[in-house]
Amino acid sequence: MAKIIAITNQKGGVGKTTTAVNLSAWLAEMGKKTLMVDLDPQGNTTSGLGCRVKENNSIYDALMGRAEMEDCVQKTGVKKLKLIGSDIRLAGAEVELVGEEKREYYLKTLLAPLREDYDYIMIDCPPSLSLLTLNALAAADSVLIPIQCEYYALEGVTSLMNTVSRVKKTMNPRLEIEGVLLTMLDGRTNLGLQVVEQVKKHFKKEVFATTIPRNVRLGEAPSHGEPIHIYDPKSSGALAYHALAKEVISRNRKKA
Repeated sequence: MAKIIAITNQKGGVGKTTTAVNLSAWLAEMGKKTLMVDLDPQGNTTSGLGCRVKENNSIYDALMGRAEMEDCVQKTGVKKLKLIGSDIRLAGAEVELVGEEKREYYLKTLLAPLREDYDYIMIDCPPSLSLLTLNALAAADSVLIPIQCEYYALEGVTSLMNTVSRVKKTMNPRLEIEGVLLTMLDGRTNLGLQVVEQVKKHFKKEVFATTIPRNVRLGEAPSHGEPIHIYDPKSSGALAYHALAKEVISRNRKKA
């Protein structure tokens, strides 16, 4: 049965989508059957994997009851990685679902039949604590939180942790922290290293040993519609996400 991991931080620009694309791609490359669910209306995970949503076959259509979830699954350029894509129409889901009963559980219900088919289901959340993010947290087994190595790194994380805590108490008692991922690290600066220490002090063992460096190739890869391990497999970004995938697999093997 698939482990469902929501990748979220309500602060934008922290490497959330980059992590969603490249972690899921590496998990698949390492033999794990992986499904990537793009729950961000910007659709950057979809385009970052070189895909486009077909008419009436996106996560929006599934949430609105206009398509079966299975029909929204599409292949990617990575053999064992499948995708349920999104586009800007998903932004309307917030308004359209607001009057529905149990609206926070729609995604959980839709993913339930797919869990037997995969080892991992990854959810790329929008950069906000919205109804879509609540759906992801209600459906997930764990949360992966990317944090950029900058001065205001922990700003907003308290709100996210409070939301996770509330979801755990009211909607999803099994929800755990998968890990905190430090991204865009420039190891040459004192600030970057200070942020690493600050985050490790705050989150302790929840911080991944792997850190993601600042890397131009990571920024270039989405414009080519390729994960970093295909675009430039020898880059520091590719090696870092490979290490992260190994760490995620190892952590879950120990828990099992």
